[in-house]
Amino acid sequence: MIDNKNMILAVVLSIIILIGFDMFFGKDRPDPPPGDQPGTEQTAPGATPTPKPGQAPGIPAAPSKPGAAIPSAPGVPSVGELRSVRKAIIEKGSRVRISTPSLHGSINLTGGGIDDLSLARYRETLDPTSPEIVLLIPKGAEKAYYAEFGWVSGDGQPVPGPETPWRASRGTLSPETPVTLTWDNGQGLKFSRTYAVDENYMFTVSQKVVNSGNKSAILYPYGLLSRRGTPEVTGFYILHEGLMGVFGGTLEEIDYDEIQEQAQVKKTAQGGWIGITDKYWLAALVPDQKVKGNSRFTYRKESGDDLYQVDYLSDPIMVAPGGTGESRNRLFTGAKEVVVIDAYNEDLGIDRFDLAIDFGWFYFLTKPIFYALLYINEVVLNFGVSILLLTVAIKIVFFPLANKSYTSMSKMKKLTPEITKLRERFGDDKTRLNEEMMALYKRENANPASGCLPILIQIPVFFALYKVLFVNIEMRHAPFFGWIKDLSVADPTSVFNLFGMVPWTPPDFLMVGVWPLIMGGSMFLQQKLNPQPTDPMQAKIFLFLPIMFTFLLARFPAGLVIYWAWNNTLSMAQQWVIMRRMGITGKEALK
Repeated sequence: MIDNKNMILAVVLSIIILIGFDMFFGKDRPDPPPGDQPGTEQTAPGATPTPKPGQAPGIPAAPSKPGAAIPSAPGVPSVGELRSVRKAIIEKGSRVRISTPSLHGSINLTGGGIDDLSLARYRETLDPTSPEIVLLIPKGAEKAYYAEFGWVSGDGQPVPGPETPWRASRGTLSPETPVTLTWDNGQGLKFSRTYAVDENYMFTVSQKVVNSGNKSAILYPYGLLSRRGTPEVTGFYILHEGLMGVFGGTLEEIDYDEIQEQAQVKKTAQGGWIGITDKYWLAALVPDQKVKGNSRFTYRKESGDDLYQVDYLSDPIMVAPGGTGESRNRLFTGAKEVVVIDAYNEDLGIDRFDLAIDFGWFYFLTKPIFYALLYINEVVLNFGVSILLLTVAIKIVFFPLANKSYTSMSKMKKLTPEITKLRERFGDDKTRLNEEMMALYKRENANPASGCLPILIQIPVFFALYKVLFVNIEMRHAPFFGWIKDLSVADPTSVFNLFGMVPWTPPDFLMVGVWPLIMGGSMFLQQKLNPQPTDPMQAKIFLFLPIMFTFLLARFPAGLVIYWAWNNTLSMAQQWVIMRRMGITGKEALK
């Protein structure tokens, strides 16, 4: 008879091997082949489009600037590389300073775009004095990444463009003090753009046009995000990094290599949002949720560099002589904090903005686990301790099911000598052996498959917690105790350099730290408590599994390894108590 537990373990092992393979080798995928990619002709802000009758003009393209380079960190340019060039560019022109509890940066009064932004509460490294994470970068820098808003003229009247000199109402934008930029086209149209920002990461951009001329104006509001250079991504299939948006309530995700092949993707919808996401950071345009518009994801080669753009063009606004036209949009630029994202989704009515955080297919399980960890952490102030307490809570919820399973496993352990005798007696007659074993299980009310239940319960929790630790920024730089300073990365120690006593850095596959060893040891002991296979070959394979899992999980986030070790410990304690009640004690329990 095939042992169902062996099958379950084999499936689990296969899944983890696949994940480990993709984690180690996914980053080594070849880059897209060089060469120009197909593009589309686009109209720059300030130019006069020539739409066909009944057709909206094209969405403006990002202004061209030379230079591009691959960032040295996943999705985030190195501050060390950019500091001098950013400083030179920022100091060159007139700017409005941005100062909030969460953001530092400036608005360029030439063009009126937001092209300089860093995250005040996030640092490059664990060192609190290390530079802030840089998100938006001025045009002219190698890794330019910026946002612009404006109007496209439908009848040829001059509108503000990327080189327009704006006047500002004040020198600093803060949550308490909005800033209004103004510009007069000299032909009867007066443009104003008011930037307001909250204490987190959301800008509100209110554009207004006053027509003091003698003829009507047709204007199309637009917004765009432009990014120069293809950022380095994690390359891991459980996380999307690239272009994304929500249209008609449906999430659209496009990887960098996909948009390079397609060159352009168009969408038409009312409301929603469109943006570019990194692992932890997001820049997103949020059009007026009550207005219909056209959105695009685009890619083209420019001076040999990759140029990505997401943009939208809303329905036209007719501004009659003596009349006023207005457009109100938003821009999110910051960290993908779950509570903040969910609040924007609810309070501002942004259609499915919560999908900006990639909780994956097990959204219904992953998100509750995250919120449970967050709730516990507010009390204990340590995400590592929160993981331990959440594991206890999960154990309590599934206690009756696990208790029944461990009771059956203990029965199976008591029956091991009888099963061995049956194998010796009917080893050559497989049919008779199966019949006798089934009769023995029925007589003793034992179920060999019930021992798989604890593993089946643990698998979805394992993957949900893995997703939380890998994706959620709240786990970034979250400490535990001792040498674990960041639960979202692997245990930094290694037994192969005696935990730092030997001045040598082992290769990744030999970075087996303290917690992976604890996890492997707990898995070995738990295996000894379970009924042992009577087949010697199976017994050897089972003995090797803890060693294999130790190496496989060694490079997983430390928080996940701690969870696995703690879960094994709780399971062993529960199983030990049940075995003692059934009269299995001492060395007999470990046979």
